[in-house]
Amino acid sequence: MLEYDVVDVFAETPFAGNQLAVVHGAGDLPDEALLAIAREFNYSETTFPVPLGPDRYRTRIFTVAGELPFAGHPTLGTAWVLRERGLLGADEVVQECGAGDIGVRFGDGTVELSAVPRDLAGPVGEAAVAGLLAEVGLRSSDLAGEVWVAGAGLSFAYLPVRPDAVARAVPGRRSVREIATFPETRDPLEGIDLYAVVPGTGPLEVHSRVFVADAGVAEDPATGSAAAGLGIALHARGLLGDGDTYGIAQGIEIGRPSRLLGSVHGADGTVATVRVAGQVHPIARGELRVPTA
Repeated sequence: MLEYDVVDVFAETPFAGNQLAVVHGAGDLPDEALLAIAREFNYSETTFPVPLGPDRYRTRIFTVAGELPFAGHPTLGTAWVLRERGLLGADEVVQECGAGDIGVRFGDGTVELSAVPRDLAGPVGEAAVAGLLAEVGLRSSDLAGEVWVAGAGLSFAYLPVRPDAVARAVPGRRSVREIATFPETRDPLEGIDLYAVVPGTGPLEVHSRVFVADAGVAEDPATGSAAAGLGIALHARGLLGDGDTYGIAQGIEIGRPSRLLGSVHGADGTVATVRVAGQVHPIARGELRVPTA
């Protein structure tokens, strides 16, 4: 039997945010077994960590469609679970994953990841923008700025729209590269991050929806990897400066309200790191059978 934990990540209260299953002791299982477990939980992602010491662990991240090199809410949720189980002891730890080393820091009630930008391209051409808008059921009049492709382990197409258009959008069925021609990226171009900047003063606030057809997820309730890339895209648009923070509301339309907090850090107009933080809430703990061939 394998032990597991279920947590809600980027949630201000339990039973919100994005669900994550963390399965322990599965490091030696073949990929087919890990995928079977991920499909059994049927969450956006399931992780399979291996602790390497008080300040380092390795993990593999699976969706129901296959393995990802990196994802945000699995990073935060896995680190939180390992620390709660006494398998991590430091306030700052390192996660080893397919995208490389990711720094994770525990704060006052939150967990924060730090990632290095890996992709940035744009503004995207008119034909690709038109394809994105049509895919999510919107019109050219709904567009509210330049479209960029960005990422820090996974990449997304960032589609800015008017605030009233966010709720009217519908999840697309095609992968981003099936929609139109986009710039090549170092990491998988995972989906569409549709967002609207919320009018107001103070730190930048964004209402976002993330559609990830490639991963078998029509709409994700909270997406840390997309939140990281969004900071890079907002900086490219001139909406964030070095050291600026931003808040993201996501998951509202699918009944899983989520809160993500981001910040960009660099110098001379270049983003060197992007940080994404949120709360984690425990939901369940149990055992499951080991899949057989």
